[in-house]
Amino acid sequence: MKVIINKAKLAQRAQNANIASISGMVALLVGVVLPLVIPSVGQVLQLIFILAGITISMAGIYQANRWVRKPRPEEQLSKALKGLDDKYVLYHYPSSLPCDHILLTPEGVVNLETVNLAGQFIYKGKRWVERMTMGRALRSIVEERLGDPTRSALAVQRYLVEKLSELTGEMITVKPVITFTHPGA
Repeated sequence: MKVIINKAKLAQRAQNANIASISGMVALLVGVVLPLVIPSVGQVLQLIFILAGITISMAGIYQANRWVRKPRPEEQLSKALKGLDDKYVLYHYPSSLPCDHILLTPEGVVNLETVNLAGQFIYKGKRWVERMTMGRALRSIVEERLGDPTRSALAVQRYLVEKLSELTGEMITVKPVITFTHPGA
């Protein structure tokens, strides 16, 4: 199997996550230290720095959990599919598509909708349910949520079928597959 990773996109998103995390912590530090250095600074300015710092750092941590934290989804997918022959091509983070992972096969296209979360997940009554532990509930503010991977996978499937039909003039088969990539899932 051939594996193609858009390393530029991955590196840019990881860098943005790190910059946001550090910027938020710097703003938080400024909010705490500013009144000590300049006592005449009002509490409003201090509060603005603290709230901005918390918000920006939480956004950075959320993105870092997605783009930096190991195990990375592309590593897990490549490892799981490594036995496929060279007729298969696995694309990670294609730049012009609304999905993160696509597998081209001799039979068609497979959209791999990944969930990189640890925990227990159940599909019951056309709904996904995540069993929440206390730790997961506390981390949920800075980690991705399960959401509805079925809806996401089907939306990408519709998009890909439409675009591939426009490009080729043929009906290309696109199969959505939901994949849990975290070893603790």
